[in-house]
Amino acid sequence: MANVLVVDDSSTMREIVSTFLSRNGFDVAVASDGREGLAQLGKFPDIRLIVSDINMPNMDGLTMAEKIRTELGNKDVRIVMLTTEDNSAIRARGREVGVTGWIVKPFRGDAVLGPFRKFCGMA
Repeated sequence: MANVLVVDDSSTMREIVSTFLSRNGFDVAVASDGREGLAQLGKFPDIRLIVSDINMPNMDGLTMAEKIRTELGNKDVRIVMLTTEDNSAIRARGREVGVTGWIVKPFRGDAVLGPFRKFCGMA
């Protein structure tokens, strides 16, 4: 019944983001890479928002986003990249594959709470 999926290969970042979101009323699922993220999206069809790192083993966040949009045909889920990457070429690739937003680490939860609630139909 999760409405947010946090995908990051760093267990520390998964814990920081998922704990913050859980404390603020979100139901959170987690994954450690893009492959796991796709599997979690299949298990939890109510996911409305994905917060993902880009650089991960097995499958990076941009490839995961592209597969969500093309192979799964899911155009509705919002995908926000939470990353250290702030390169215009990478951002352009993100837009091409359907990324909704971009947050440069460190994660500042209070700054995104309003938009995240809106994405999940909580506002």
